[in-house]
Amino acid sequence: MADVTTLRTAAETGLSKLFEVQRLKLPGAAIAREEAFRYFEAAGLPHRRVEAFKYTDLRAAVREAAPPAEVPDAETARNAVKTARGFAGIEAARLTFVNGHLVAALSDLSGLPEGLEVVTFAKAMAEGHPLLDHLAPVEQTRENPIYQLNAAFMADGAVIRVEAGAKIERALHLRFVGTGSAPFSTATRVLVVTGEESEVTILESHEGPDGIAYQPNDVLDVVIGDRARVLHSRLNIEGDAAIALSTVSARLGAGSHIETVNVVTGAVLSRHQLYLHFAGDDATATVNGAAMIRDGQLADSTLLADHAAVGGISREQFKTVIDGDATGVFQGKIIVRQIAQKTDGKMKSDCLLLTDEGQMMNKPELEIFADDVACGHGATCGAPDDDLLFYLMARGLPRPQAESLLVQAFLGEAIEVVTHEGARAAMIAETEAWLARRG
Repeated sequence: MADVTTLRTAAETGLSKLFEVQRLKLPGAAIAREEAFRYFEAAGLPHRRVEAFKYTDLRAAVREAAPPAEVPDAETARNAVKTARGFAGIEAARLTFVNGHLVAALSDLSGLPEGLEVVTFAKAMAEGHPLLDHLAPVEQTRENPIYQLNAAFMADGAVIRVEAGAKIERALHLRFVGTGSAPFSTATRVLVVTGEESEVTILESHEGPDGIAYQPNDVLDVVIGDRARVLHSRLNIEGDAAIALSTVSARLGAGSHIETVNVVTGAVLSRHQLYLHFAGDDATATVNGAAMIRDGQLADSTLLADHAAVGGISREQFKTVIDGDATGVFQGKIIVRQIAQKTDGKMKSDCLLLTDEGQMMNKPELEIFADDVACGHGATCGAPDDDLLFYLMARGLPRPQAESLLVQAFLGEAIEVVTHEGARAAMIAETEAWLARRG
């Protein structure tokens, strides 16, 4: 039988060359990086024949491998941050990353409350920080090529530890800003480990220049202690030519809670992956998303909620607004292990089509091995309600304004769950700005 030769794209070949150059420059365990990249290399960029990427063909979308961004000089970093708007008006401790590298001079970590420790990821890797043992807290991420690509190239980020019993009232803002005149890539990793009965609020914002095909790939790993709470709000307002990949993986202890809400308006192609592992009994999760896309954009939200303990509760609600010929994707799976009796999981995806050219791909799934559960999923897709539009227009509102009010109400269901008042207001402001740009 003749040998089978796997054809590799220019981007895959380019990534192999970049890894050979970068692997000895990057801090941390070279063996772990090598293993991660070899996994990615064997799998290649995901394509339509890979079920999890059926609607998001990265092999076709990523034509070239953008080189890793260099550490920016002080002036470049300052200029990039001047116009950064994500969560800008919120009182918070800030870690500022420009082109994937921490810029201490533009960060504000003064007066961190007692019980909160922040170490740069580059330093943690160089020194072998003990918390790095908590990386990749959800097993399924290790079979994901995007996650493994991040593990191979991760250069900077943060390791955040919250002591047991600490209630961190001041939000921690992770501000990621890209800048440049040519394509570049970034691979950041943030690890959050919380002790028992602690609480912390994490804000993430991601933005960059228009017209540049840069390629961010960021990962947030979260390990939540028993009866601890993590509140996480994320804004994707990347540049209009970016290919933005992101992953949140969280392991929930007994009686713990995570709230994570992601709002998307940016990037020509974005894929946000969420992996939740309910490791302890009676853990709860609120996972919401709101995407507003137009003019050829593709926004993919992919979720896996793995209930592996008794009494877990998960609520997932995703809202997508599509204008022009954009494409929305929602893939969600709830797994209930045999041990996970009394699980309560609900998952919903709703789409509002503002034109006939847009399309929405919904793929909700349940995989249940326990017999005492209450689980369900649903998906809807349609145009704005004509009766509601008529009602508003009959009272003097022009059609664009009436349509905008309906869109805001539609998206509000996903955003209103955000506990942090400032983050919630900022996300609402982003929806209003998107509608204003639409006209």
